[in-house]
Amino acid sequence: MTHTPQNTARAAGEATLDRIAWIKLSSLFLPLRTPISDAKVLTGRQKPMTEVAFLFVELGTEDGHEGIGFSYSKRAGGPGLFAHARELAPTLIGADPSDIGKIWTSLVWAGASVGRSGLATQAVAAFDIALWDLKAKRAGLPLAKLLGAHRDSVRCYNTSGGFLHTPTEQVLENATASREKGIAGIKIKVGHPDRAQDLARVTAVREHLGDGVPLMVDANQQWDRPTAQRMGRALEEFDLVWIEEPLDAYDAQGHAALAASLDTPVATGEMLASVAEHWELIRHGAADVIQPDAPRIGGITQFLRLAALADHHHLQLAPHFAMEIHLHLAAAYPSEPWVEHFDWLEPLFHERLEIRDGRMAVPARPGLGITLTDQARAWTRESYETGDRR
Repeated sequence: MTHTPQNTARAAGEATLDRIAWIKLSSLFLPLRTPISDAKVLTGRQKPMTEVAFLFVELGTEDGHEGIGFSYSKRAGGPGLFAHARELAPTLIGADPSDIGKIWTSLVWAGASVGRSGLATQAVAAFDIALWDLKAKRAGLPLAKLLGAHRDSVRCYNTSGGFLHTPTEQVLENATASREKGIAGIKIKVGHPDRAQDLARVTAVREHLGDGVPLMVDANQQWDRPTAQRMGRALEEFDLVWIEEPLDAYDAQGHAALAASLDTPVATGEMLASVAEHWELIRHGAADVIQPDAPRIGGITQFLRLAALADHHHLQLAPHFAMEIHLHLAAAYPSEPWVEHFDWLEPLFHERLEIRDGRMAVPARPGLGITLTDQARAWTRESYETGDRR
């Protein structure tokens, strides 16, 4: 007997479930409680950071589904992100929100003259992240579960308590407070002009934490190759989880030589703004730990491409900043990752991420699980809406 299938394949276009009806963009500036300094400030390359600029994208569909995503810029670029996003937003009206890859490509080509890296793809990222948030919400799943989680919590470490502007005694107090909150690891900044000062700082933190507590250091691209080699050897005794950004972010060959010569793993990648730029690190063997930032490289669509490459090359993963996004992406990485704890963004969102026993738990809320506070709305300097929001 021949059986006729009850559900035959739909004709092209009939599988469309919904359409994007409206988009709202917001450019807001989050003030920091104290000016932030790392090694680049001490050498005069940058000024202390006093605020973080955010591009938020909120979008909705004809059937009433909504998503939220964001990108950000430190010190400069916020108005540029908003301006480029405003140019791109009308491109999405009427598109099927499920076609995220197709939409990403259309947005990149809409701004082809400004390239596929840097500010251009960081503006695209906010749209892409909002679409993934919408897709997970429509499925009734946390984003990590939609992607295919390998775990329900991720190891976390704190960065915000260890900047170079912070006196060593305060760094020790901050480390204690982080550990009491259940955070597993502590990362501190290095890169003083006086290398002895760096070593004294690391020694104090290691003695304070004791052996076995995860400790990382971050030079923020401060060192040249000989200095990185000397400091890398001097830091071996502290049993660090990694040395982060010891060299210029684009010095793949230098990072590769350093990684091959040290027992301590080398971590880098946060400042790169495309998958192609990360590929240079990977193919040179320049990182033991890769640190992509989804808002910087073009969103979740691009992050997943990079994560597949990193996994294929057996790299550790430790996404940079934006834990509200990266917790979900790290939870979906095959091998055990790290996620970076920053409390800077907490005033923007009603929700808080749960931390216990050294791990950050994936929230049960659908999508990214974030909603904007009234304070975030108050910090908005410019907004734009397109489409029909009924």
